[in-house]
Amino acid sequence: MTDQFLYTASVNFEAARRVLLLPEGHRSRNLHGHSFLAEVRCALPDDWASFPGGEVEELKDKLASIISPLDYSELNCELEQPTDENLARWIRSRLDLPSVESVGVQSTLHEGVDLDLKEHAHIWRRYTFESAHQLPNVPVGHKCGRMHGHGFEVILHADQDLGGHSIGVDYDHLDALWAPVHAELDHVCLNDIPGLKNPTSEVISNWIWQRLKPQLPELSWVTVYETASCGAHFDGKNYRIWKEMTLDSAVQLRHAPEGDRRRRIHGHTYKLRLHLHANLDQVMGWTVDFGDVKRLFDPIFKRLDHHPLYEIAELADTDIASLIRWIRDQAAPLLPQLDRIDLFETRGCGAILSWGDIGPALPI
Repeated sequence: MTDQFLYTASVNFEAARRVLLLPEGHRSRNLHGHSFLAEVRCALPDDWASFPGGEVEELKDKLASIISPLDYSELNCELEQPTDENLARWIRSRLDLPSVESVGVQSTLHEGVDLDLKEHAHIWRRYTFESAHQLPNVPVGHKCGRMHGHGFEVILHADQDLGGHSIGVDYDHLDALWAPVHAELDHVCLNDIPGLKNPTSEVISNWIWQRLKPQLPELSWVTVYETASCGAHFDGKNYRIWKEMTLDSAVQLRHAPEGDRRRRIHGHTYKLRLHLHANLDQVMGWTVDFGDVKRLFDPIFKRLDHHPLYEIAELADTDIASLIRWIRDQAAPLLPQLDRIDLFETRGCGAILSWGDIGPALPI
């Protein structure tokens, strides 16, 4: 499969709104406010930015200029029905960018919508539960074989063709469907629940899918975070996992113009996500052990973290595109299941490189 390379940028804005298309008595009909996050993903031509490596910051600046009229405003003065879906449409109509993949709006840290050019919406809502588990089939001495606990997070993803409608699956509808599932999973030992004798993230995501899909035909993925840095997705057929880490690295953009601050030595706390796709091991209950991903990637991590990246001989420059492709070249031979890498310089600002099924969007 050919590579898909997307630049991403995100911008916060503060705004108030009333969503009057919701039923009488719904709390969101009242004037209320959010700290919104707008995000764009797009494939940019090589000559789009003022210099190679300037893409991320220039894309963010463009998005910020579009968002500016919405910041600290009452959104109903700009949009009749300022739903997350319509806000994404409003932003998309003003972007004037080549090859926009999607425009996203997060109204809170726990919910949002990503809208593509064909009016296909990916709606997501995040939930939590606090539980204990142990994995019975791991090798002797594996830490997950001991009884332990997690503050699990779950994201329910719903995909649908909006067909011009102002709102898709209502977040409250997702809440109602989740409530009985939460009651089963919260403050229990997961191993005691029928079907969760081996409660890996993959098995839990499948278990949730089986309970919700009949009631929610739009359900497209179930995501389970075992920790803040790793988890699994299930779409009824395919499993995907990811492992996230941070890199504190120094960079210097050699192609930046003379006098540009990015030409100076500076740095970022990068967020790196490795995404892997594999079949489920029927005995272990996982696709790939998160610990194995960390161990195999560790030599690459140690070359990047707390180092000046501009001293890596194989790197022509330390812009986001060069970095993410270098990481893929180094990691793919060690992790054959790897098929996507996300790399962000700051929140939501960076790039996604995929050469397989891109999988569900994760909150940023």
